[in-house]
Amino acid sequence: MVTRCRQSYDDRTMACRAIGPITQTSTPRMTTRRRPEDLRSARWFAPDDFRSFGHRSRVMQMGYGPADYAGKPVIAIVNTWSDANQCHAHFKQRVDDVKRGVLQAGGFPLELPAISLSESMVKPTTMLYRNFLAMETEELLRSHPVDGAVLMGGCDKTTPGLLMGALSIGLPCIYLPAGPMLRGNWRGHTLGSGSDAFKYWDERRAGRLSDEAWHEMEAGIARSHGTCMTMGTAATMMGIAEAIGMTLPGASSIPAADANHVRMSAECGRRAVQMVWDDLTPRKMLSRDSFANGIAVAMAEGCSTNAIIHLVAISRRAGLAVTLADFDAASRTVPVVANIRPSGDRYLMEDFYYAGGMRALMTRIAPHLKLNAMTVNGKTLGDNIAGAEVFDDDVIRPLTKPIYAEGALAVLRGNLAPDGVIVKPSACDPRLLKHTGRALVFDDYPSLKKAVDDPDLDVTGDDILVLRYAGPQGGPGMPEWGMLPIPTKLLKLGVKDMLRLSDARMSGTSYGGCLLHCAPEAYVGGPLALVRSGDRITVDVPARRIHLEVSDDELARRKAAWRPPAPRFERGYGWMFSRHILQANDGCDFDFLETSFGAPVGEPVIY
Repeated sequence: MVTRCRQSYDDRTMACRAIGPITQTSTPRMTTRRRPEDLRSARWFAPDDFRSFGHRSRVMQMGYGPADYAGKPVIAIVNTWSDANQCHAHFKQRVDDVKRGVLQAGGFPLELPAISLSESMVKPTTMLYRNFLAMETEELLRSHPVDGAVLMGGCDKTTPGLLMGALSIGLPCIYLPAGPMLRGNWRGHTLGSGSDAFKYWDERRAGRLSDEAWHEMEAGIARSHGTCMTMGTAATMMGIAEAIGMTLPGASSIPAADANHVRMSAECGRRAVQMVWDDLTPRKMLSRDSFANGIAVAMAEGCSTNAIIHLVAISRRAGLAVTLADFDAASRTVPVVANIRPSGDRYLMEDFYYAGGMRALMTRIAPHLKLNAMTVNGKTLGDNIAGAEVFDDDVIRPLTKPIYAEGALAVLRGNLAPDGVIVKPSACDPRLLKHTGRALVFDDYPSLKKAVDDPDLDVTGDDILVLRYAGPQGGPGMPEWGMLPIPTKLLKLGVKDMLRLSDARMSGTSYGGCLLHCAPEAYVGGPLALVRSGDRITVDVPARRIHLEVSDDELARRKAAWRPPAPRFERGYGWMFSRHILQANDGCDFDFLETSFGAPVGEPVIY
């Protein structure tokens, strides 16, 4: 039974006891149960032959006997913990909670480590390796004797990477979100990940913040394990994972340090075992309505701009492709109701959880959701959010009092971006939503970085900064450089926002008039490569239009004279990446990994 109360529960008695929301599930609406001999893992362990002798003896080498695994669902726990991933520091312990749940439900857990993808530490960008994690997840599950999986992720690219790989293999699986960290604190001020770092860095550049204060913030802005506690990419994608039905009800907003997160982790283990017996695979569960819900929730939560790239890629792996047009259509109708920074002006994910969390937000936008969509607990989304309450109307706003009347994102098109450019109007100065300005163009980040600190730079707050050759191939990997720094001379004059255009991405914790993901990218000869400093660019967000005020004939002459840049890689993974990465509007997956590329891969042979 799915329950939502302001108390927690004792696993043995199911009695409500301590404070906090709970996420308990029941047997899904299934009519048949798989038999032990039908388990996928039985191919490894059940036959009376030489090869299976080897499998069983090696399991016994690890200290296990037939009573541990024979006839039981083997549950892979794909764990993205590492010493270098601050967001997943607690996964070293949480994996034991998942194992506890698997064992309680009569399964056999196997932890399978995967690449960790620490957003802060991995360079040049974790986006270079999202598809690597997707490949690793798919092949880990395919090659091992497992029947189902718990996917442990949270830090930005781990959520899409895990889901993409798991959807491609198609085994029963459930996603375990890492959860947000606790609020930051500095001299009595609440700090939000990323958003306040950007804000106070500009204050320091402008000479309004001391070195001492800046260094103090380092110890206060990230106080616990867990992901960014702003509505960045991590929180966005964890929420989307719940909205499409891949998490337990309410799981996406539980803070990482909360005891409810421990209990949720164990429940993921128990649920994964039951999903195997019920053969509840993603193909049987997910639908176009699932992804429509993901888009609606993304808009309502004031999502990261990265949501578009990741959800497009995930949906295409599921064979249920969504497009930029689907996001833009939802943006016209679904308002931002989560008052969470950076779209909101005050609150963080910890506040969101106390206000009711994701289930409460979905009750607020229920008219925009497909409530009959199925979820991993075998029930519908409508079932899962029934009875959820909002406990703070300022944190999760009613539809009649939104943070922003339209959705978080908008997709603009025009001669400068035939395949689209993304903007986050909910986090942008309203005066910039209709604007024409002079372009100031940079071909690489070092040149930009040097120029913005030049006190003699010829720039005004009405100009449009342009960075190119920073896309999927050009970056390489489409780094989060898109929140271009405002020139220091303008910061000192009080300018806090201006239009900035690039083929890069930006952090979900970023904000401002940033036009991102310009497609096709400059590196492959997209129109962005043809812009020159001094050209005028018109941006009209309400009309969804971006236009380079240069004649077609002149653009043709520039195109004829353009020469492609030198290759970024000549060997290794980067070489493969460059040859197979898709453009931003197609989700930046590898072409050969998409579901439409070829026939499904069969089960591994065992001889």
